[in-house]
Amino acid sequence: QVQLQESGPGLVKPSQTLSLTCTVSGGSIQSDRYYWIWLRRPPGKGLEWMGAIDYSDSTYYNPSLKSRISISRDTSKNQFTLQLRSVTPEDTAVYYCASGTDRVVGDYRGQGTQVTVSS
Repeated sequence: QVQLQESGPGLVKPSQTLSLTCTVSGGSIQSDRYYWIWLRRPPGKGLEWMGAIDYSDSTYYNPSLKSRISISRDTSKNQFTLQLRSVTPEDTAVYYCASGTDRVVGDYRGQGTQVTVSS
């Protein structure tokens, strides 16, 4: 069973770049079976799909974030990363990494990490 663990800073200042890493175990990030996905849940709101990357490094982004988001893989570490540029307090959320055979719906999800954007 694939297991995922998010890591990164819990506090980011406005206008800076939010960077999170997802470490994958129990499966290979080089597998052509899965998409590697980032999701978030702002306080009091529903789960938002942010984007995904596949085994060929093709990326798929939420149009509302496309100008600010980058997702990449590090196959040597079996990790994938999220970068979100020019953050504002509205980017405060619990961020999740996930994997699944569908690039929007994850079959497996990490426990989530709280990121607060504040000066």
